[in-house]
Amino acid sequence: MRLYAQTPPRRIRQVLADLIAVALIAASVWFALTVRDVIMSLAEPGRKAQSAGDDLAAGLNNAADSASGVPLIGGALKKPLQAAAGAGDGLSDAGRSLQDVVGQVADLTALALIVFPVAFVLVIWLPPRLHWIRRSATTQRLLDAPGGADLLALRALTGPLRDLARVPVPPGGLADAWRRGDPQAIADLSEVALARAGLRA
Repeated sequence: MRLYAQTPPRRIRQVLADLIAVALIAASVWFALTVRDVIMSLAEPGRKAQSAGDDLAAGLNNAADSASGVPLIGGALKKPLQAAAGAGDGLSDAGRSLQDVVGQVADLTALALIVFPVAFVLVIWLPPRLHWIRRSATTQRLLDAPGGADLLALRALTGPLRDLARVPVPPGGLADAWRRGDPQAIADLSEVALARAGLRA
């Protein structure tokens, strides 16, 4: 299986197309990850709220534990401090929820920014490349088969006339020479068919 043409002009076009496709895919991934980082920066208030809530809850729980040791009124002091610590836990949970939401939005956005451009590039670039690979393999098998040069010569005769401009025309014309089985005319015409496919004899 041949991945690139043997003729320089077509090979250069194929290599350029491949490099452009890879560059576009890499740029899409880089852009998506950059956007994800920007979105994730929006989770900073959530991180701060979680940290503040955790610190507040820990401080109030410690105060409640200390207050419980006060004789007679320790139990009464402990309850409001524990209630206030619960509010700190609520603030921490809210911060954590905000981070989760921002993280999900960032991940989904990055995924969309990768999938759609990459799919578009693959749809535009991959089918022609696969078509050429199959076509070149078929043409090579045809050339290697018995009588393959004759069939390639016929393909050249039935193709665009501009491709025949550089073929020397024998007496009676190319079609007549092909019908007579002229080896030189068949070789020249098969080279035209191969060149059209980006191959060489």
